[in-house]
Amino acid sequence: MKIADFKVEQWMNEWETKCTFNVAETCTYSVTLDQLFEICGGSREDFMDRFAERRLTYGDIEGNPKFLEGICGLYETVKPEHVIPTHGAAGANHLVLTTLVEPGDDVVSIMPTYQQLYSIPEMCGANMHILHLEKEDHYHVDAAKLDAICDENTKVICINNPDNPTGALLSKEEIQTIVDIARKYDAWLVCDEVYRLLVQDSDAFTTSPVDLYDKAVVVSSMSKVWSLAGIRLGWCITKSQELRHDLLSHRDYDLISCGMFDEEVAAYALEHADKILERSRRIVRQNLAAVDEWIASEPHLSYVKPEAGTTCLVYYDYDIDSYDFCINMMKTTGALVTPGDAFEEPRSFRLGYAYSDNTDDLKQGLAAISAFCRTLE
Repeated sequence: MKIADFKVEQWMNEWETKCTFNVAETCTYSVTLDQLFEICGGSREDFMDRFAERRLTYGDIEGNPKFLEGICGLYETVKPEHVIPTHGAAGANHLVLTTLVEPGDDVVSIMPTYQQLYSIPEMCGANMHILHLEKEDHYHVDAAKLDAICDENTKVICINNPDNPTGALLSKEEIQTIVDIARKYDAWLVCDEVYRLLVQDSDAFTTSPVDLYDKAVVVSSMSKVWSLAGIRLGWCITKSQELRHDLLSHRDYDLISCGMFDEEVAAYALEHADKILERSRRIVRQNLAAVDEWIASEPHLSYVKPEAGTTCLVYYDYDIDSYDFCINMMKTTGALVTPGDAFEEPRSFRLGYAYSDNTDDLKQGLAAISAFCRTLE
């Protein structure tokens, strides 16, 4: 089957090893194993000694029980038997959508969002219906517009919360409204929530559709919030026994199980989720404050300040294609951002503001962007 080029990932593959300032990075500043044990207050030696005694088999096919319990702790109603570990959130999205979607199915997706949510269903032969998120609405889902493009033939609705690339965060009330629409048409609701819990407002809580609707399927990973992209571990969650069977059946063909060491590290991290989350929230909050100040000082740049996550969509008013803008900037200053056209948003770029754990590093990257902007004036 043919699939559209994955614009964001191909861009990162091409450029992220060549840059000086990776302001395109979307993970909260990744940690080493030594830093993980330091943050969590544990013993590296005890952990490694225990693991070194284990035979390197396929491990727990359906997931390390400690890892599954750690995931459940991030939700209100999820049990271990609802969780399926995968190779990152990308693997989870691919597994869920290729399992659910068949040729001729009607699928609704928001845009801009992570390209998997519309290109994978399209690959599967779906009739795609796109709901464009509007800058004027702060990229929140317009419930009336969503309802208008759904009908009794709608099989799957795909959303992203918090949204990538905009950082928009849907409230519990907004999520409930979307759930009500999905229930009205008896549709599956697939939610990529890989940035969930990474909020700017201390009182905000990212309600998950899986805690509200039995036909919700949610996806996340250890990469963005938990700073452990290198273990390549994610998950999908469903309360449907039938769908769980189908997902595991599909997974048997291309994964079988996740890595024993990966799941052990993830289980350890989630045992100390509060400490890692405290670090991650500190990074995104202090760094976004620096970005907000920088945007205010740039007359040719604008954005809607993100409410959550690690990314924002920055618009410019120069007469230049976003790919040309980003390539020329990379070659002249070493600053890497992602072209807005990778998200079907021209004259913009996605900026990742959590790529460093201190604002001085971030400000150097922002200064490089500013220096390039001066050349366009």
